[in-house]
Amino acid sequence: MFKSSSPPRSQPQPGHLYDVAVIGAGLAGCELAWRLARAGQDVLLVSQALDHLGNLYQPDVSGAEFPADSVFAQVKSAIAPQTDGWIFHRHLKAEMESTAGIHLLQSCVTALSEEDAEINLSTWEGPPLRAKTVVLAVGAFLKGRLLIGDTMEDAGRLSEVAYDFLSEDLAAHGLYLTYGSGEVLPQAGAVEYEVRFQVLAPGELDGFKVSRLDNVYALGRCTPGQHTYASVLEDAAALARQLGSA
Repeated sequence: MFKSSSPPRSQPQPGHLYDVAVIGAGLAGCELAWRLARAGQDVLLVSQALDHLGNLYQPDVSGAEFPADSVFAQVKSAIAPQTDGWIFHRHLKAEMESTAGIHLLQSCVTALSEEDAEINLSTWEGPPLRAKTVVLAVGAFLKGRLLIGDTMEDAGRLSEVAYDFLSEDLAAHGLYLTYGSGEVLPQAGAVEYEVRFQVLAPGELDGFKVSRLDNVYALGRCTPGQHTYASVLEDAAALARQLGSA
């Protein structure tokens, strides 16, 4: 882990059939992709902003609690005694980029379609991507809206576009979406804001499985319930085991 000369980043290949496509590269998506790739699966990890892979947006990670076997805990241990959030982020990003089996793509997924036991992922650009299994790990980006004073921005985080088209596509598949919200406290260089976003309704999930779509799963903040760093990472580990034994 964290070698000074990392291998070149794996690039997505047009027409390639991935074992798993993970949409979203925050806490849930990074942990799941890392575990699946280390178990030998061919993983596509799609993020709207690769520069923000796994970014916790915390100035200091000393108080963050992660399961000991997670990539987040291993990175935290590797940079100790440093606890700076940006140093943590840079090391985590380097680990994700150098993990064999993770293919990184910066794009926005707009729709899912099933065909012959495969799932096509439409994006803003290029031909559809193909995977045997898809995991939604989009956090607060599913039709996310930021409220900053009297201003509203269509985003899941400051200046990061929301998954509006994907939300509409899920609804077109018959999925019922409800709403969640959260508050982001002011930090150095950033203002306080509220984020509102869509969440899959409890009845739409059987465990991690999205009930109305074959081979589609959901993880993290886009699912119902209260979530912590530890609970999301534990769920990612559980889903990785489930997909590995499927």
